Amino acid sequence: MAQPITTLSEFIIEREKDFPFASGDLSQLLTSIRLAAKLVNREVNKAGLVNEILGETEQHSVNVQGEKQQKLDVYANERFINAMRNQGAVCGVASEENDAHIVFDHPVSAGGKYVVAMDPLDGSSNIDVNVSIGTIFSIYRRLNDAEVTVEDFLQPGSAQVAAGYVVYGSSTMLVYTTGNGVNGFTLDPSIGVFCLSHPNMRIPENGSIYSVNEGNYFDFPEQARNYIDACKKKKMSARYIGSLVADFHRNLLKGGIYMYPGTTAKPEGKLRLVYEANPLALLIEQAGGAATDGKQRILDIKPGKLHQRTPLFIGSKAMVEEAMRR
Repeated sequence: MAQPITTLSEFIIEREKDFPFASGDLSQLLTSIRLAAKLVNREVNKAGLVNEILGETEQHSVNVQGEKQQKLDVYANERFINAMRNQGAVCGVASEENDAHIVFDHPVSAGGKYVVAMDPLDGSSNIDVNVSIGTIFSIYRRLNDAEVTVEDFLQPGSAQVAAGYVVYGSSTMLVYTTGNGVNGFTLDPSIGVFCLSHPNMRIPENGSIYSVNEGNYFDFPEQARNYIDACKKKKMSARYIGSLVADFHRNLLKGGIYMYPGTTAKPEGKLRLVYEANPLALLIEQAGGAATDGKQRILDIKPGKLHQRTPLFIGSKAMVEEAMRR
């Protein structure tokens, strides 16, 4: 007899009691993320057929990070912002694609309890070559009922009430946590529903995969170079896709470490603390792994600015701890 299928909607409702401030708003918020993810997935899957959604924007614009914006970057950003604006639980959004945070002043949203930080389309430079890309999101409770300010988004990662990502690849998966474990849902395209496929995800304590852009090897600090050398001596497998979500997802399932250290030119690193490192750090810790900037736990860092960057070592606990001892 076939096992009953649990959909994402059913799972969210069932687990609502695990959330200390349960009122239905968080469930509503996660539902809006699910909807936006399906819209983005539809466009991603058409990318090889519809030229209008491939490549850079016609204005050849760059985002606040100085990165060239792809057409799908803009599309994903708009879809996620609109989905959250329209459902009432979110009062503000900060996106990697926008210079400043966005405050929702519509009466339906102004009283929302949550703010969301997101990277709407991680790895977008890989769109044109059909490599897996993703969306990363981070959810915080607003600090008070006063006007939404940037401080609502500059809370340490340990204050997150939920975080997750969507990976658009050979299958589309939504993985999230509300602080009570990590669960993954795979989109069934035949019915357009996310179904529970990876319950209670746990990363192996150790692994045999290391993920790093070794082209920057000679610009890395000694600590990182020593650990990379140790990985090679152990004949570990080097796997680096160039899409953070894809690399993270693989290592979560198989065991491994992802590293993006600072470099001589950019000692602060490349990855964004608020949009990328914090949500993935919450996920990895909930799955039994670890995340650090090379000196301290990622979730303990208090951001000083919205687009703050950080070095990142994240993955299997034993591997991250060994990297820190080098």
